[in-house]
Amino acid sequence: MALQLLGSQFLLLFLLCSVVSEISSTEVCSNTLLPGSKGDDGEVGQEGEQGKQGKAGPPGCQGLTGELGSKGEAGQTGKTGPAGYKGCEGDLGAKGPSGLKGKQGATCDCGRYRKVVGQMDININKLKNAIKFLKNVILGLMETEEKLYLIVREARKYQDALVNCNLRSGTLAMPKSEESNSVLAGYVTQAGLTRVFIGLQTSEEPGMAVYADQSPLQNYSAWAAGEPQGVASNSSCVELSSAGQWSQVSCHVSMFYVCEFNKDMHGSHHTEAVTTRRA
Repeated sequence: MALQLLGSQFLLLFLLCSVVSEISSTEVCSNTLLPGSKGDDGEVGQEGEQGKQGKAGPPGCQGLTGELGSKGEAGQTGKTGPAGYKGCEGDLGAKGPSGLKGKQGATCDCGRYRKVVGQMDININKLKNAIKFLKNVILGLMETEEKLYLIVREARKYQDALVNCNLRSGTLAMPKSEESNSVLAGYVTQAGLTRVFIGLQTSEEPGMAVYADQSPLQNYSAWAAGEPQGVASNSSCVELSSAGQWSQVSCHVSMFYVCEFNKDMHGSHHTEAVTTRRA
């Protein structure tokens, strides 16, 4: 592209040389086409401002290792380390000398001790029967392998009955199985009663109920026909009939009630705890 432009300029100058005779073609062409002589060097300019600092260069070579310093003072004693593994058992030592001969023992009177133990067993059985008579006949308690039940013959409202059982270190009876419900029903019948409060209340949700220990009614129930009827005013409490059926009843009604006690919680003092504040 540059050569073509230069050729065009050369042709134009050639035509101008032929038209204008006053101007020598040699002079025009030589002044136009040939470059002039090189000029003198200019003066050195002033020193410019300092440029920006460049990037850090690569790290230098590692210097020679210095001389080893003098040994420092000893540090503080560290904590005791963990115990080592148990060593191997040592060789058996030499047999020691025989000890002194002991005194001759007394002759065992085994027959006498057998009689004493036998009499103690008889006395224990008599004591157990006396305690059973006290609990079941005099106090009127009903006893199972795990529970003690007591009918309190003092008519009270549900909340008062609940508090009274708690004061005796128990709670209102909570029949959670068919077996425990049958035991309570027989207990009520034996006492000549028709109904008692038990530790159960119906919930606001239809078909739901909660025991006195706040556990929900789950696997077993003994509702009478048409029960429960649902929560209405204060009719959320539950009574147990002598037939073993549950019915919804007002919590403000006063009636007898059954307290329940765990044997393992009371131990040997359960009878005293049950009969405390007896109505």
